[in-house]
Amino acid sequence: MTRTIAFYGSSLLSAYWNGAATYYRGIIRALAKRGYQTTFYEPDVWDRQKNRDIDPPDWARVVVYDGTLEALRRVAAEAATYDIVVKTSGVGFEDDLLLAQVMSAARPGALRVFWDVDAPHTLGEIAAAPDHAIRRWLPDLDMVLTYGGGDPVVAAYRALGARLCAPVYNALDPATHHPVAPEPRFASDLAFLGNRLPDRDARVAEFFARPATLLPENRFILGGNGWHDASFPSNVHKLGHVPTADHNALNCTPRMVLNVARDSMAANGFSPATRVFEAAGAGACLVTDAWEGIELFLTPNEEVLVARDGQDVAEAVRTIAPDRARAIGQAALARVLAHHTYDQRAKQADALFQAHAARLEAAQ
Repeated sequence: MTRTIAFYGSSLLSAYWNGAATYYRGIIRALAKRGYQTTFYEPDVWDRQKNRDIDPPDWARVVVYDGTLEALRRVAAEAATYDIVVKTSGVGFEDDLLLAQVMSAARPGALRVFWDVDAPHTLGEIAAAPDHAIRRWLPDLDMVLTYGGGDPVVAAYRALGARLCAPVYNALDPATHHPVAPEPRFASDLAFLGNRLPDRDARVAEFFARPATLLPENRFILGGNGWHDASFPSNVHKLGHVPTADHNALNCTPRMVLNVARDSMAANGFSPATRVFEAAGAGACLVTDAWEGIELFLTPNEEVLVARDGQDVAEAVRTIAPDRARAIGQAALARVLAHHTYDQRAKQADALFQAHAARLEAAQ
């Protein structure tokens, strides 16, 4: 049975200042294989449309709307024609109003979903704001899905009144992220790819800048938006924004690749970033800062290296030979292909959607 989804998110077409792009693409593409027809509504803000990574795909319809209140209300009204209505966190333009408009427009019987791609951060905002829009809407929503957070996030959302909350974790789309030939411009001992955000600065300084300082003879590369005016040691080469088409080469070429969680995700745990699965899918030797729950996704010291601080990162760069780095990367690739693909995540989401439909039918 074909089911239609109205998906209101930051951007499907552009990863520019949009770390969730890989997640949206993976989930929606995999849901299309299961018979879902998705229309993705994204606002033309933050220069994302000027920095598209992909053309509109054949597995989703994309509607780009102006960053105006009039345009927002117009596309929100279209939610009335869909079986499932999804509003994500972090759309980037009038999020609270968009939530109210699309959920009010959803027809009776439609499945109404808040899909949180930054749950620890969102929950922190809700805790600090008694009148937060999510708090007001939770009793009327059918479910909250998150791309991480585990039991702590589920318990927090349930305590706020969510009827159902379930993590649908980041994963790998092997057709998009996979091993490729190395590219000399990305040659380095350690690479980090991530946009500069206020709640990541201190951790990047510790886990990336400090190792570079400790190892002046090694080469480090840094990709992502916002780092142009940040101070780093001279052995750090800044790439700026790295298009998604270059992510495989960036992951395959360096001896090791670093993941640095945002403060809220590290504190909560159980929140692997999209970069974790992108890197593993390319067979990279991944070094991640320590956070609770990593072993649910990759086995420490066998499929991933876990660092407690910058000194641990420096020690890994200093001691992990290329042969062992390749072995760790291959083990990670095998693990994610077996257990962490978007096809598997879509199967989980489909089961949640079908269970909701069955509950509605039983109640009639």
